[in-house]
Amino acid sequence: MNASSKPSKVVVIGGGIFGVSTAVHLARLGVRTVLINDGPLANGASGRSLAWLNSARKRTDAYHRLRLAGIDRYRTLAVRNSDAPWLRFDGGLTWDADDAGNEIAEIFDYERDLGYHAQWLSPDRIAGITPGVDASTVTRQGAIFNPGEGWVDLPSLIGVLAQEFRTLGGEIITDAGRATVDVDGGRVRGVITTDGMRRDADSVLLAAGGEVPAIVAEAGLHIGDATPVALLVWTKPIRHPLKAVLNTPRVAIRPTPNGGFAVDSAWSEEEVSVKPDGSYDVRQSTLEGLLREASKVLEGNPVLEVEDYGVGPKPIPGDGDPVFGELPSITGYFVAFSHSGATLGLIAGELLADEIATGRRHPLLADFRPERFSASRR
Repeated sequence: MNASSKPSKVVVIGGGIFGVSTAVHLARLGVRTVLINDGPLANGASGRSLAWLNSARKRTDAYHRLRLAGIDRYRTLAVRNSDAPWLRFDGGLTWDADDAGNEIAEIFDYERDLGYHAQWLSPDRIAGITPGVDASTVTRQGAIFNPGEGWVDLPSLIGVLAQEFRTLGGEIITDAGRATVDVDGGRVRGVITTDGMRRDADSVLLAAGGEVPAIVAEAGLHIGDATPVALLVWTKPIRHPLKAVLNTPRVAIRPTPNGGFAVDSAWSEEEVSVKPDGSYDVRQSTLEGLLREASKVLEGNPVLEVEDYGVGPKPIPGDGDPVFGELPSITGYFVAFSHSGATLGLIAGELLADEIATGRRHPLLADFRPERFSASRR
């Protein structure tokens, strides 16, 4: 760790969950903090995330432990906001396609051995455990229900955290355009926004979603990048009993605070194309197909209508694992770059704020340091 003393001022770049969470945790520690975003808060990946809170299926032990800590923080938040419609723990139901790649039996044994709460359900048992599912669409290998999983509406959470941040004296600057991190003599000096305004800082956190690798490259450093384009569709509100998050072969679904559903899939993202001007082409047939797939797995096969959709980069590091911490050769320059923004949002903000404020590296982040990409490049 390069930082050796509590910074007098920190600038956070990014108004998504990583940026806002870290900013409010810094403010709680008494650190003067300014948050800068290129547009309104939650205008990036956090505003179009399925936001499934989980540590399901297989991953490294270090990643699993970090995700469990992330879920733990949400549980604390849920107790303090028991009536909040934007944070729910009603479980998650997963099943695979009926083909050679079906891993349900293997994943059930794996999760059970880890102590991750999992129940194997045959199709006929699903209605009695988690309502709202058309069990006829569940494949013969059955499904896994994880009772401890949930979902969060990130824009709502970001709004709550931003309000606390301002109350604690934090400053939020929106619509500032793309920010540049000023580095001189091997350390951070501040941030310059597109309007030419400079804001000095002892430390900077770059939490700008899919832009992180490109901005870091301006300082001559490398972070592997596998960021694709993602599509999330919100449906109009309907009366329906589904409460759990569904992760199925053709569609993933979760409820929304207003009574609709948030819906995405891998295949629909692949149908989105990027125009020469950088905007996105989303076909009507893709939206309609996604809603048809969602209707098939919902009890009663309701007619679903598009209320809105979001499309844009989904931050994913080159090796799939999160990137958290200080850059190896630039004092005071921290980054947050990960696919698991919802699950990790609160814990990452807490641990990064502590590192920025105290200079102590947290062991939970040991496997997720940005220097791993510098080492692999060499």
